[in-house]
Amino acid sequence: MSIPRRTFVRLTGLGTLAALSRTASSDSPNDKSQGEKPMAIADKAGYLANIITVLKTEWPKNRTVNIVCHGHSVPSGYFKTPVVDTFNAYPHLLHRAIKAVYPYCVANVIVTAIGGENSQSGAARFETEVLCHRPDVLTIDYALNDRGLGLQTARAAWVSMIEKALAADVKLLLMTPTPDESHIPDKADEPLNQHAQQIRDLAAEYGVGLIDSLAGFDAYQKANGNVTDLLSQINHPNRKGHDIVAKELFSWFSDQPYPPTVENWKPQ
Repeated sequence: MSIPRRTFVRLTGLGTLAALSRTASSDSPNDKSQGEKPMAIADKAGYLANIITVLKTEWPKNRTVNIVCHGHSVPSGYFKTPVVDTFNAYPHLLHRAIKAVYPYCVANVIVTAIGGENSQSGAARFETEVLCHRPDVLTIDYALNDRGLGLQTARAAWVSMIEKALAADVKLLLMTPTPDESHIPDKADEPLNQHAQQIRDLAAEYGVGLIDSLAGFDAYQKANGNVTDLLSQINHPNRKGHDIVAKELFSWFSDQPYPPTVENWKPQ
């Protein structure tokens, strides 16, 4: 028997997608209706266990797994604007890494990001342009542009997307921002650090996954690296920066090392 997809319907009068059924082996959803929210970031070792089972399954018992990357210019693949280097950006690198360790899987990595967008705009099109893809796993990456919104407005937009995704039984990986040249690690009143902390808090509040991209970039700087080593322009990562993000993303899908075939790969 093949592994069925979740069943989605549009709720009359609410205009939101919800998952009405899951496979018998699926995890319990992290839904506010289940009681108190977890107040802890999801456990990397088990959060995507059921998705990983599907990725390991051979034809004809397997099914397609959809991973959706939502956000702004960084997941869109903008390097030095206006160049869009799709195949060196983290969504594509993640896709290659997953295929390297799960050769039987049918996996789509779908990018719904728009350059220049913030979370408020992303939330406005969330149902029609994101949930419509029926994601199994969803990443959200908006904080670099959310500084213009402020913390309160950004939080409302993130909560809107998080709660709609959880109502549809989607596994979430919230992403702290990649930095720009002005970033100072550990400076408490820096807006980028404040938005990153808000995302960490939201991941704990809703019990979902966290990709702490900013921590990875900060670790590089603290090891006497220069943030410009990781940037293609003032506010976009280069391939080296995208590798930092892709490695952390991949670690949620496998406990194997990031595949060297991906790390050493360059587009032709």
